[in-house]
Amino acid sequence: MKALVLDGIDQPLQLRDVPTPQPQAGEVLIKLQAAALNHRDVWIQKGQYAGLRFPITLGSDGAGTVAAVGEGVENRWQNQPVLIDPGFDWGNNPKAQGRAFNILGLPRDGTFAEYVCVPAANVHAYPGHLSPAQAAALPLGGVTAYRALFTRGGLQAGEKVLISGIGGGVALLAMQLALAAGAEVWVTSGTPDKIERAQQLGARGGISYRQEKWGTELAKQVGGGFDVIIDSAAGPGVAQLVEAAAPGGRIVFYGGTAGAMTNVPPARVFWKQLSLLGSTMGTAQDFTELLALVERTRMLPVIDSVLPLAEGEQAMRRMDNGEQFGKLVLEI
Repeated sequence: MKALVLDGIDQPLQLRDVPTPQPQAGEVLIKLQAAALNHRDVWIQKGQYAGLRFPITLGSDGAGTVAAVGEGVENRWQNQPVLIDPGFDWGNNPKAQGRAFNILGLPRDGTFAEYVCVPAANVHAYPGHLSPAQAAALPLGGVTAYRALFTRGGLQAGEKVLISGIGGGVALLAMQLALAAGAEVWVTSGTPDKIERAQQLGARGGISYRQEKWGTELAKQVGGGFDVIIDSAAGPGVAQLVEAAAPGGRIVFYGGTAGAMTNVPPARVFWKQLSLLGSTMGTAQDFTELLALVERTRMLPVIDSVLPLAEGEQAMRRMDNGEQFGKLVLEI
């Protein structure tokens, strides 16, 4: 089969012939129709991820049809259209993943290929209103956004939500899910065009995080601050998130691309009774509930562009440069 292979740190993805995997007991073989990129893939390519091994086929998100089933797997999956829950072996504690937790695309070969094998427990029929490309755009970013918003953030209909760094896959999915749940959504970005495009999709408004004291200004605009804030940057900007939060607000971090939290005034945190929460990926239940919400509201993930598998390296560079608005999808 054809697969995009990463041979080492800072090496380009190479399209080459590799052996087609065979499903082991409890697994299914999926003939992929679409795979989506995540920032995780870029970080692995740059060597900024634990457990590196080479060569590796990247890709955590994928949709296709079941081509074969391993021993012990029900035949009902044969030839069925499915998408993949990319989180494996979460463990028994729904509050946090266990030590065995891992994600498709490292250490296990991923979806930037014509075929992939995954445990049958990790395949789901996808909502019927989605195309294969739209289905592939949903899993990792969707379950990350869902858990951050609802499981960790406790979002309720009618609450005000701030999504930072709009334009990336998780941030856009978080915005769409929050809107689908009946929340009022505002966004931040360093690019005015991305704020405008978010408003076209339903966001109430937004502000540039390059503006001085933007958190204080945004809190004034919404009349008291935000009930839930979803952030992937952390770094010095957390001080402004604290200013933007309403009393009793919940700030949920699912990443830290701007580094360590600095200049956070503790008095503002405890006097406003804020909750600072961490969130990573999601449980099988989170994933099932994500799909139910998408199906019920007929939500369509935002796709930046769809490229052929052979152009996977170009897609990686577009993501690395922050040029995308929505998910980058590879057609297989």
